[in-house]
Amino acid sequence: LLFPGSHDSFSYWVDEKSPVGPDQATAIKRLARISLVKKIMKKWSVTQNLTFKEQLEGGIRYFDLRVSSKPGEIGQEIYFIHGLFGIKVWDGLKEINTFLEQHPKEVAFLDFNHFYAMDDSHHFFLINRIRSAFGSKLCSVECVEDVTLQYMWEKKHQVLIFYHYPLYREYAFLWPGNKMPAPWANTTNVHKLLQFLETTLEERSPYGTFHVSQAILTPRVKTIARHLIRGLKNTLVHRNLPMILNWVKAQKPGVMGVNIITSDFVELVDFAATVIALNDLLLEEDESST
Repeated sequence: LLFPGSHDSFSYWVDEKSPVGPDQATAIKRLARISLVKKIMKKWSVTQNLTFKEQLEGGIRYFDLRVSSKPGEIGQEIYFIHGLFGIKVWDGLKEINTFLEQHPKEVAFLDFNHFYAMDDSHHFFLINRIRSAFGSKLCSVECVEDVTLQYMWEKKHQVLIFYHYPLYREYAFLWPGNKMPAPWANTTNVHKLLQFLETTLEERSPYGTFHVSQAILTPRVKTIARHLIRGLKNTLVHRNLPMILNWVKAQKPGVMGVNIITSDFVELVDFAATVIALNDLLLEEDESST
């Protein structure tokens, strides 16, 4: 199946009043003592407008998550982070769980792929939060090809957690990060991005893993310097999303096809509906083979 996902899914809200996150270079942290700098950072840190609930209601099923402790804060609370701190991870997990409670046949992929300022005690805290939020909805690690929707419904599972840190080995419900490869083009050029997406699809493992096509453009330092006030959405996203969506429309799900596609500002075009509709091609294949 093909699923729509969001990039830096949690970044619809970031805290301008908090310190700059440990994911940023020392020079940025120094600059951010100037209040205007954080306002500019926000324009480049926010990659989504919709909350988790709104994304889920719009069809998004894969969430790209970066998390961090707050250095200097007492306790082990973990927050979402992209340059600036977002909401507490616990609040986001509860919001996702509420949607799943109301829609027992829906399935979500949560990909915890970047961790900052976290030692093992922080990870144990976070993993316990994940278990508390979802309980029996968590799907244990299985052969990827066995995890069909039918399998999930029979087991009453709704959540797959991918955890890119060695402690995943100690928990049956944490899938290793290498089961969710998400190659990153790291370019501002839409033509290079689309070429990269094509190449990485051709290199996709034929079995044993999921696969994320990150249909996103990444600003360089000079991009930000040239367009400080305009921000990510107005500089890179608005202009290039139509071409990216045209690429999406030309894709096919299935083995060696697309599996998960992520985008910035998922509501700006008919992204989720376009991705989900491509699954009809699998039905057509089934009909033609019977």
